[in-house]
Amino acid sequence: MRQRAIPFHFLRGGTSRGPYFHRSDLPEDREALAQVLIAALGAGHPLNIDGIGGGAAVTTKVAMLSPGADGWADVDYFFAQVNPLEREVDFRPTCGNILAGVGPAAIEMGLVAPDGPVTRVRIRAVNTGARVEALVETPGGYVDYDGDTAIDGVPGTAAPIRLDFLDTAGSVCDGMLPTGQASDSIEGVAVTCIDVAMPLMIARAQDFGVTGYETREELDADAELLARMERVRREAGRRMGLGDVTRSVTPKVALLAPPRAAGAAVTARYFMPWQCHPSMAVTGGQCIAACLYQPGSVAEGIAEPPVENPAFVRIEHPSGELAVTLDYRLEGGRLDVRAAGLLRTARLLVRGEVMVPGAIWPD
Repeated sequence: MRQRAIPFHFLRGGTSRGPYFHRSDLPEDREALAQVLIAALGAGHPLNIDGIGGGAAVTTKVAMLSPGADGWADVDYFFAQVNPLEREVDFRPTCGNILAGVGPAAIEMGLVAPDGPVTRVRIRAVNTGARVEALVETPGGYVDYDGDTAIDGVPGTAAPIRLDFLDTAGSVCDGMLPTGQASDSIEGVAVTCIDVAMPLMIARAQDFGVTGYETREELDADAELLARMERVRREAGRRMGLGDVTRSVTPKVALLAPPRAAGAAVTARYFMPWQCHPSMAVTGGQCIAACLYQPGSVAEGIAEPPVENPAFVRIEHPSGELAVTLDYRLEGGRLDVRAAGLLRTARLLVRGEVMVPGAIWPD
């Protein structure tokens, strides 16, 4: 049976990369869609040898774009996390790094027309309902990828892409603090269950027996740590109203430690959730920033968040720092996050057709 060709653009978005498809070029049925993405990326092998995945969670991500359907958005962004090691796809989360490539990809695909030297692209994250505005440089009517902006975790520099996240609290769960508390105790570990752009279970690194300054490789090799975190994460997911999260990548996990660099707010290690992120997820950074300002959270006493508002929050991670702008209000011991923003970069790497076996999705 002949293979099936599917048009795609392949972009690095922030510190992640993956294929960007037009949603209409893929199956509507969710199970058939999962099988096509598994085949395209080569999921189920540590090297993704039979597909275009990169063998890690940050390189097996997929964006599917379509015209905005809610009257506000220019483009709808449907995200899929393909498991590099198992033949599984999770459609529940979203990804802020891949989101950095949505504006450029939408323009490249013709979903959005360039509008002057800078084009504002209004994006709806289908998985969570979040609304995001992206500012993409488009001098001469084309996406400009060259620039002087550097982000930790990516070599070189590129054109800046500003992302402004609106209405981020309670992206998936029922409210920003889905358990109703700023801190819960699970297996004797204090955790903050919080949902700002992404559901997270946040804890102090020392409460899991680590410093929080370990390398990604050291943390990934600590089987005892990962197993204990997973037990606590599953219970946190249940308390957050997410049900059985055994096979789901949400909630993610973050471990916090005091900052080391002058001016930084906190050191964090972010898990996806079964591997440590090589840098920091965009959505995870927003959630961590919000946790720093929530009274009674696990961040109290170890973080040094800026006092200004909007706040420019610098989060240390294994590859450097991620800076998040947080516009917030404190009222009666509760945090109200009005908006969060940050600067990312993206680059178009490949465009063409990816082939999937005809038996997976016959013509």
